[in-house]
Amino acid sequence: MNAPSQPIPQEDTPKSGKMLSAMVGLGLLCALLIVSIYEGTSERRAFLKAEALEKAIFQVIPNTQKMEPMLIENGTLIPFDQKKQGLTKIYVGYNDEGNMSGYALECSGQGYADIIKILIGYDPKTETVVGFHVLESKETPGLGDKIEKDENFLANFIALDVSWDKEKKQLNNAVITVKNGEKNHPWEIDGITGATISSRAIGKIINDSMEKVNQ
Repeated sequence: MNAPSQPIPQEDTPKSGKMLSAMVGLGLLCALLIVSIYEGTSERRAFLKAEALEKAIFQVIPNTQKMEPMLIENGTLIPFDQKKQGLTKIYVGYNDEGNMSGYALECSGQGYADIIKILIGYDPKTETVVGFHVLESKETPGLGDKIEKDENFLANFIALDVSWDKEKKQLNNAVITVKNGEKNHPWEIDGITGATISSRAIGKIINDSMEKVNQ
């Protein structure tokens, strides 16, 4: 006669409540670590960003030995005051002799992937863009990021015409990006084949931003 079967012992399994608590606790710990690291490095990141900006300013304004932040109010330069809101901040460059060598202006606008932030150098005497530097971009590697590297594209910003009408109300000619090889005028930007949207975005950003110089 067969002996009665014995119940198979069951292994203890963690309760769902305990698992959920552990997962929540781990998530909170990770979030706390991320915030702590971010906050702990904020000063360092701000310093590096300011350092990179200063270096770029000297790059985009030729023959500049020192610079000073200022504001534009009704087309006139005034000393920088952080309390004044709604005015355009620029960086004024000076040469060895203490004479103004040009302005540097931060600009931004929508690119293909995200917002593109650039710095342009402006010569008020010739009313031309004389320098260009990409401060921040998430454009497609190998295509859109050519706005930072393509020598032919960067050559557009040696003397880009941004001259004003007699009333100083608007540009004589809007800055536009044309197809690669079709540039015929000094206010046009010779675009990049394969990076049409990104290069067109630069033309629009500059055109829109130059309006602030005489606001």
